[in-house]
Amino acid sequence: MRNVVWLISGYAAVSLLTLVAMIVFRHDATVVTDAVWIRGTLVALGSLLTLFFAVRAARGDRRMLLRLRIVTAVMLVAIVVIVALPGMFPLWFKLEQGICGLLLLAVVVQINRRPAVRP
Repeated sequence: MRNVVWLISGYAAVSLLTLVAMIVFRHDATVVTDAVWIRGTLVALGSLLTLFFAVRAARGDRRMLLRLRIVTAVMLVAIVVIVALPGMFPLWFKLEQGICGLLLLAVVVQINRRPAVRP
C-alpha cells in the first residue's frame, strides 16, 4: 500500500500544481477556460480526498480501501473521457489529465489485483 500512497501523492501534487497554473494564467481565457476552472478545482479537491482514503486504507481501514477502489476507478474513467473529448479542454489540460490518469491507472491495478498465493 505504500506505493499506492506515493502514487496518489503524486496525483495530488500534479493536481495542485495545475491549480496554481490556473491561478497564474487566469487572465488568459484560451488557456484557462471555464471548463478548466471547474474540472481543475474539483480534481484538486478530489485528489486530497483520495489521498486521505489511501492513507487510511494503508493503515488497514477496509472501508477506506473500498472507497479508494471506487473513487479511483470512477476518476480514471472520467479522465479517459476528458482526454478523448475533442475541443472541450485545452491541450495542456488534457496532457495534465493524461499524467493523472497514468498515476491512477497504476493505483487501480495495484489495489484491485489478487494477492499472490504462497505455497
